[in-house]
Amino acid sequence: MDRRSFIKTSSVVSTGLIIGIGANQQIAIGAEAIDTNAWLRIAPDNTVTINNARSEMGQDTYTTMAMLIVEELEYPLNKVKIEIAPANAVYINSLLGGQITGGSTSVREAWDKLRLVGATAKAQLIAAAAAKWNVPVTSVTANQGMLSSGKNRATYGEMATAASTIKVTGTPTLKSPQEYRYIGKAFPRLDTPTKVNGTAIYGIDVRQPDMLVASLAQSPVIGGKVKSVDSSATKALKGIDAVVEIPDGVAVLAKDFYLAQKGRDALKIEWQNGDTKATDSMATIEQGLRAAHQKNGAIVGKLGNFANPLQAGEKTITAEYMMPYQAHATLEPVNCAAYVHNGECHVWGPIQFQQGAQGVAAAAAGVAPEKVFIHTTFLGGGYGRKLELDFISQAVAISKASGKAIRLLWTREDDMTHDFYRPISLHTVSASVDAKGKITGLSSKMTSQSVTARAFPPFVVDGNDPFMNEGSVNLTYDIPNLRIENVIHETGVRVGYWRAVSNNLNTFALESFIDEVAAQTSQDPVKMRMDLLSKHPRAQKVLATAAKKAGWGENRSNGHTLGVAQTEAYGAYIAVIAEISIGKDAKATPKVHKLTAVVDPGVAVRPDQIKAQLESGMLLGLSSAMKTQITFKDGVVEQKNFDSYPMMRMSEAPLMDITIIEGGGKPSGMGEVGVPSVAPAVVNAIASATGKRIRSLPIIKV
Repeated sequence: MDRRSFIKTSSVVSTGLIIGIGANQQIAIGAEAIDTNAWLRIAPDNTVTINNARSEMGQDTYTTMAMLIVEELEYPLNKVKIEIAPANAVYINSLLGGQITGGSTSVREAWDKLRLVGATAKAQLIAAAAAKWNVPVTSVTANQGMLSSGKNRATYGEMATAASTIKVTGTPTLKSPQEYRYIGKAFPRLDTPTKVNGTAIYGIDVRQPDMLVASLAQSPVIGGKVKSVDSSATKALKGIDAVVEIPDGVAVLAKDFYLAQKGRDALKIEWQNGDTKATDSMATIEQGLRAAHQKNGAIVGKLGNFANPLQAGEKTITAEYMMPYQAHATLEPVNCAAYVHNGECHVWGPIQFQQGAQGVAAAAAGVAPEKVFIHTTFLGGGYGRKLELDFISQAVAISKASGKAIRLLWTREDDMTHDFYRPISLHTVSASVDAKGKITGLSSKMTSQSVTARAFPPFVVDGNDPFMNEGSVNLTYDIPNLRIENVIHETGVRVGYWRAVSNNLNTFALESFIDEVAAQTSQDPVKMRMDLLSKHPRAQKVLATAAKKAGWGENRSNGHTLGVAQTEAYGAYIAVIAEISIGKDAKATPKVHKLTAVVDPGVAVRPDQIKAQLESGMLLGLSSAMKTQITFKDGVVEQKNFDSYPMMRMSEAPLMDITIIEGGGKPSGMGEVGVPSVAPAVVNAIASATGKRIRSLPIIKV
């Protein structure tokens, strides 16, 4: 980012200093005091308000985004007021091209930008104080919301209006790491008190005057439509307010959820579900996947003799891997509130893509986008599910059809059977090795569905979906001849971005395969990886540290076995070592006792939150590896609730030992980094213990 083009004078406002970011992401601008599109507002009463433009779903953007600003502003973090930003182009995430929270981009994208917002405001406040006191700018200091020079003292609020008239020249100097007050330090989250005392507002908590609850009957086959409906029994129930039909189904409205659900259960609906042959069974889906796998795909990564990367070796090793569909299964089911009234549309809910929400709401309401107001709440889990817009369109359509303010609430069964699932994938990985077991060439081919082709089609060019390449084109190993190929195959199942996206698919295949090569060439899996990481010293350090902490190579008398995996994801280097035990019975299931993880995030902006994110990610990665999968029969999802989609229990959770090593530079993403390496580490440990390779997940078929 060009900081010199970033800074611009603030406009004159009578009620304080406002600093924002232009839609081109390049300048800090002033705005009217009533404008809610600024990142930072300082009022004359010394109230500092920061707009958080990244959805809060547990990853703590609520605190971290504010922290980046106040670090340079020199204002107490625990005294700022946080507001969740509305939908507006000034809040575009430049790494994703929209006002989107995802891809572990929040801190990476904000790192320079938001610190500069704080530095710009501080420079203007200092200049205003110097002018008022008639002293040199260099004599004015800013500290914890106070300006001082000699005996002169003033709060930021007292100088805010004057500061808005100041034109700052040059580039504000950002702090050096040695000067950080917050970055890299431990301190409480700002949202913890509200979540403890119950005042935090999630989508499921939204209430507006005379708001009704809507329960929506949808076809058991995703995309099915209503052929006919008999709602007479529903309408006969006392307390049912309305029954309305929308494109996605039939909604029943009542004052509480249980009555609305009772009315929905009384509906008699005949569905028109279309042709479901492609998804009549998992065997059919897999057959189509294998047929597509024989086709040529997009070459997304190449090095050396990529046309024939296996030519130089003396021995070729090949293996096949498969990953299943997964549901997001966020603990807060899909929900959304909406009210279409007087030519305006208001939407409240757990939203990861505000501009997309504004667009679909406008279409469903029949109003201009600028007449749609998005009120993002806390998210009770996102993982990518709340990037989708189906539930927003549904809520708005129900409100428009009924003329009422409504809160749409899905059941767990609705949520499980109408998701945008993590794609199924098929991988063939081959390597050539020389007489010493060194890999001379590698070919990896993945066939899977493209989420991006559905969600953001312009980003898929010549069959290349950049989100399908995660975990493969960024391979850290030094292999002279490399071919990475992807085949896009649509199975008829709708798919979505799922925490860590294709890092999960590719890392499982490649890290499992590297272990297989080590086994077949009689090499230690850690040493072999260390040799292959010669061009990535940060990855080497992470792996070596993890191996030492886990006791790799030490004699064990407790029957436990170790397995390893490492990768680069979202700019972070991570190594995970799984410690497992497994009985000798053929049906014995593994127990994961411990996960040792070492990560290099570049700059550890919030170390305690990094550890929390890694713990969360590793538990999700383990849960999905061990038991969960989504399957189809006759076009319908077979798993309805957690009894058939069994999430990990607390009693099954392993010990976790997490170490952070800072490699310097800029911070990496962290929200998804912990997920991908767990599955291969566990199956590699199982192979070490039993000699049997698990090449398709889940490990335990239920």
